[in-house]
Amino acid sequence: MSGTKADRVIDGRNLEPPEPFLLTMEALDEIQPGQSVLLQLNREPFPLYRALELNGYAWDISRFEDGTVEILIRHRPA
Repeated sequence: MSGTKADRVIDGRNLEPPEPFLLTMEALDEIQPGQSVLLQLNREPFPLYRALELNGYAWDISRFEDGTVEILIRHRPA
């Protein structure tokens, strides 16, 4: 997948909802400003985007030919 360096990586491709969402939110609670979480999934997590927005996070999305979606999440700059 991507060569993106993240402080935490969550491979949710083989997990059933809501487990990837829960693991992601737990990881975000543990990171410090300047750190990031990379979430790998087989589909876009549309409900997650709203939760990220409401909680002050920014994210970038990468889509791959095999259907994998990677979301790099970090604290929104002040």
